[in-house]
Amino acid sequence: MNNADTPLRDELTGWRRQLHAMPETGFQEAETSAFVIRVLKALGLEVHTGIGGTGLVANLKVGSGKGVIGLRAEMDALDIAELPTDRAYASTVPGKMHACGHDGHMSIVLGAARLLRERRDFDGTVRFIFQPAEEHGRGAKAMMDDGLFERFPVDEIYGLHNMPGMRAGTIATRVGGIMASEDNFVIHVKGRGTHAARPHMGIDPIVIGAEIVLALQTIVSRTLDPGAQAVVSCTEFITDGIRNAIPSNVVIKGDTRSYDPAVQQMLATRMRDISEGICRMHGAECDFSYTHEFAPTVNWAECVTFAVAAATAVVGAGNVDADVVPLMASEDFGAFLRAVPGAFVFLGNGADGEPGGTPLHNSSYDFNDEVLATGARYFAEIVRMRLPRSTGTGS
Repeated sequence: MNNADTPLRDELTGWRRQLHAMPETGFQEAETSAFVIRVLKALGLEVHTGIGGTGLVANLKVGSGKGVIGLRAEMDALDIAELPTDRAYASTVPGKMHACGHDGHMSIVLGAARLLRERRDFDGTVRFIFQPAEEHGRGAKAMMDDGLFERFPVDEIYGLHNMPGMRAGTIATRVGGIMASEDNFVIHVKGRGTHAARPHMGIDPIVIGAEIVLALQTIVSRTLDPGAQAVVSCTEFITDGIRNAIPSNVVIKGDTRSYDPAVQQMLATRMRDISEGICRMHGAECDFSYTHEFAPTVNWAECVTFAVAAATAVVGAGNVDADVVPLMASEDFGAFLRAVPGAFVFLGNGADGEPGGTPLHNSSYDFNDEVLATGARYFAEIVRMRLPRSTGTGS
């Protein structure tokens, strides 16, 4: 870390730890939003609230430039009980914690706002977007349904996520799909229950369900182009039977991951055909549902070019990966990228076994405060590059 970052890091650390102690889950982020508003107003920014529930947008305009850049942070925490309760800033809310680092993401965007407000080294408008309910893929849509981009249009939008397992302070991104969609499915097999000693009297949904689970695994291996990527995971198998009775019903739940809308559609079609076909073969009924929870996060090529340039300017070329391996995890930022150009990056939180290396969604996770200033300077550099200050631009 650059020694010049120390005052900035200390202020961001204070904000981050206050936010860490007051976690709130999706669409319940009232105190979190109020904290962010206080900081933004203290910086002298114009703040608009109540967008998509607890979401908010702050604007900073410098000069007469027409360009508009959006910087986004998410605000929600998780229903996970924090284990290291001896932390001075540990969660004060039982059963909830910032186990994904959104406390750090908010502090980074607030830090970018501070830097840009002080430096005023750009020409145009920056919109600081604080989004609710990222964890369940509802907040971005709620903000857009509330007229986010009509009321506060942007030319481009940028976001980041801390990444345990990546060396602290490094930055990684890629053109195209960087994080996957998440689709959920429920398959309800309706058979006919009977005594376990007289299986011929019934229609066994367990056998039928087992066939379906196995058959679904052939979709990726035998239907999907080997050059594409997808995951089909059955995660729950629920029956209404007892030890000596074959049940009447089996419910199979799970999710799929992919990067391409065409692949999403193929998965849904094949899963329905397989499930209904196997049930029909055995004389059972099938109810199949498939819902889109998260859009894939697909970076725009031109915006990645600027993201890489900004990252290189901040952390050096040796600490930037411009073609990172995509993740099958999902991010609500993908919904924004369907509406406007932009790019998403990973910010290294710490290598395995080092501070910041504890996995996301782990009860012992903590954001690495040493990378807060790096993230803030990265966002500020994006704005400086995308909204260059022309000669004679006033402050």
